[in-house]
Amino acid sequence: MTIRPSILRRTVPIGAMVLCGALLAGCGGAGGAGGGSAAHSVNVLMVNNPQMLDLQKLTAANFTKSTGIKVNFTVLPENDVRDKISQDFASQAGQYDVATISNYETPIFAKNGWLSPLSADAAGDSSFDQSDILPTIAASLTYQGKVYAEPFYGESSFLMYRKDVFAAKGLTMPANPTWTQVADLAAKADGAQPGMKGICLRGQPGWGEVIAPLTTVVNTMGGTWFNSDWSAQLTGPGFTKATNFYVNLVRAHGEPGAPQSGFTECLNDLEQGKVAMWYDATSAAGSLEGSGSPVAGKIGYVPAPVEQTKSSGWLYSWAWGLQKSSKHQDDAWKFISWASSKQYEALVGNTLGWSRVPAGKRTSTYADPQYLASAGPFAAATKTAIESADPAQPGVQPRPAAGIQFVDIPEFEDLGTQVSQQISSAIAGQTSVAQALTASQALAAKVGAKYSGK
Repeated sequence: MTIRPSILRRTVPIGAMVLCGALLAGCGGAGGAGGGSAAHSVNVLMVNNPQMLDLQKLTAANFTKSTGIKVNFTVLPENDVRDKISQDFASQAGQYDVATISNYETPIFAKNGWLSPLSADAAGDSSFDQSDILPTIAASLTYQGKVYAEPFYGESSFLMYRKDVFAAKGLTMPANPTWTQVADLAAKADGAQPGMKGICLRGQPGWGEVIAPLTTVVNTMGGTWFNSDWSAQLTGPGFTKATNFYVNLVRAHGEPGAPQSGFTECLNDLEQGKVAMWYDATSAAGSLEGSGSPVAGKIGYVPAPVEQTKSSGWLYSWAWGLQKSSKHQDDAWKFISWASSKQYEALVGNTLGWSRVPAGKRTSTYADPQYLASAGPFAAATKTAIESADPAQPGVQPRPAAGIQFVDIPEFEDLGTQVSQQISSAIAGQTSVAQALTASQALAAKVGAKYSGK
């Protein structure tokens, strides 16, 4: 999961013309977003993750060829795309028919009336097979009994490590490691190869960047953003312990440039032999084990490290949301159903390699022998992590709102973004953890007061 937006989240708005001009390679079709001139076309705004780039490459020769529907893609980095999605859907401008949203935005957007419900479309599409969607993923994209987004892929989080490096150093990775054990292993693996650091952890600002993994550490170390009566807990003992641990670990044994490192940077660091371990999204494994990856076959996968909880992996899905104001509802559903289908997974597997399938969303994927033959090193670990995630109770105390790596309220976008900037500054050594959390506590208290009625 890489994460988040502005009505809800985090980045500075950029005009559509500037975005498409600066990122021309990411704008599909002659007209880019809003520029489709075909009788049947849909405009899709999506994040620039590897799985989405594969989709962009495969669409014209497969979906458009079979349906006649032209798809105009606008592809942007996560922080930018979330901000733009929030603007377009909140205003119901209708510039984009479909956008990649997550299980964070889905219930919020649905409550606000910004999304078209998809339950009837899915029920009327016999080839789609809604019942095949993994229950935890399906539930996270449902609001008041109706499906409002269909998953492109799902993920949790786990720990990835270089088996060959550990063997050479005589290190043993526990089957279910604690964070204390991980910190010890990071210290011992630091310098195992020239230029190699012990671990990669996100430090880049963004509620879906550094805040995502950090919050899972907070949960398992006894902390929470808010207690059950909405009292902010960012200076509480659990949150403080976890943040000190995280910041100290990445500063002592983490990747160079940690304050600017997010999902993509850590993926590159592990692939290029710059780090021995990485705690992050299960979706990363497809790239690590893909054709041409220099570390394919060298990576081990174990559950997200814990301390006080039995599990600590997050739950996340990049999914397709259909804007309610879209004038191309039928064509948009045809694109969504294709992009989320078993047939699309088979297309990716047969053309690009089975490790690159956007998995983590369908039960049938984990019974497909072709997928398992390629994704065997990480398939079971991914499915187990997704199924064991508990958004309602991810920590050791009751929570006032659901969410593992986020708090599922609209204000968390902005709150998480501002807190992430404080944490990133602490990782950079520009402020102390105590100062960062004191400032963050004040921000969180304002949000909590809104909900507690104080």
